[in-house]
Amino acid sequence: MQPTLVAVAHGSRDPRALHTALALLERVRELRPRLDVRLGHIELNEPLLDDTLDGLSGSAVLVPLLLGRGYHVKRDLPAAAARAGHLLTRVAAPLGPHPLLVEALYERLLETGWTPAPGSAVVLAAAGSRDPDSAADTRRTAAQLGERLGGVPVTCAYASAAAPSAPEAVRALAARGHHRIAVASYFAAPGRFATQTAAAAAPGLAAAPLGDHPALARLLLHRYDEARALPAGGAVPIRPELVSA
Repeated sequence: MQPTLVAVAHGSRDPRALHTALALLERVRELRPRLDVRLGHIELNEPLLDDTLDGLSGSAVLVPLLLGRGYHVKRDLPAAAARAGHLLTRVAAPLGPHPLLVEALYERLLETGWTPAPGSAVVLAAAGSRDPDSAADTRRTAAQLGERLGGVPVTCAYASAAAPSAPEAVRALAARGHHRIAVASYFAAPGRFATQTAAAAAPGLAAAPLGDHPALARLLLHRYDEARALPAGGAVPIRPELVSA
């Protein structure tokens, strides 16, 4: 039997986050109907990851619905896998950076009506982390998005734990002469951080979070398949060149 795919979301007090995760997993099931797909949360929402794993038997691949390397990917997921001693587990790499994420960001920007033009710039608004690897992953995504946009400047901004904030990034771009600034929401689902960074775009445009974009469903399965190639108990090495593969 195929290992169960356990998608691991962070969790949020915003009810839209849970609805978004469930919608994304429905897309995954449509792509691979015979695969057992479950959801677990690190905190704030049910089911919690430990509870999801307790209800499984056989083997499972934990796929983080997280966009880069950081504490949850490096510590929380391996620890949860270790606690589930009754399972053969593997831990997949985080979703980003990856070209499929860039494609989703690009299409979310287009959905707002924004198009590249002289004076354009984009702020890639992310949650933020004190982990330098997480910041490096966000910068890598920003560089990839800039390439996808044909050379439009893309600046990183963070909702917490790092600088600049989204308003600061917007002001800095405006001071450099960019008058068509959009905010790309580098969040897996709606929530407090996504909402507050979207407000920084005013009076410009703010894209929706990645949500249940079809590219994310394909990326979840890609990360799952990567991890299936590992020995049981393994984790995908999260070196930058593998994370962005």
